[in-house]
Amino acid sequence: MTRHLGLKSALTALCLGLSAPALAHPHVWITAKAEVVFAPDGRVTGVRHHWTFDEAYTAYVTQGLDKNNDGKLAPEELQELADENAASLNEFDYFTVLKARGKPQTFDAPREARMSMEKTQVSMSFLLPLKAPVAPSGAVSIEIEDPTFFVYFSLTEGQAAISLANAPQGCVTSIAKAKPLDSTMQQILQDEGAIQPQDIGIEYSNRAIIACP
Repeated sequence: MTRHLGLKSALTALCLGLSAPALAHPHVWITAKAEVVFAPDGRVTGVRHHWTFDEAYTAYVTQGLDKNNDGKLAPEELQELADENAASLNEFDYFTVLKARGKPQTFDAPREARMSMEKTQVSMSFLLPLKAPVAPSGAVSIEIEDPTFFVYFSLTEGQAAISLANAPQGCVTSIAKAKPLDSTMQQILQDEGAIQPQDIGIEYSNRAIIACP
């Protein structure tokens, strides 16, 4: 019987044996990019995510999924894992906050979840739709992060890190990427009780503001 180790079960397993203060130390690393999706009428309808997981998580979560034993993982072999991960994202608030005029918006269940192998790392993409589309007037902001700091998100390079799909002409994006974790900060996070997740600071968050005319 295949043993499935989705995001929820993997994080739970990694938590076992760790004291509460130590949970501030990241255990899963994700390189992310996102696409804010607009409808033809100019309203924001959701976010399309693409996450690439670190090699250690990849090795752990893909155990037993090579069903034809050919040494490769095809998208169809990863589909059940993709569905499981997507279904569990609500427990983590999707690691995403989207605000319109400063008000947090509510997401519907993820759709179009897919996973694939990119060399030695597994990637996941999915569409995260809003329950109600919102007009971009007054600015829309997006945050991609884990406030518990158990998962560390870093954005890909360049403006493609957070792009716009079918946005009205004249919309612009301002991106503030999370500060990389240097050796000093990683040591602080590993010292039991040295720091709490809420004390880490905005410089370790990924944020973008979308302004449309």
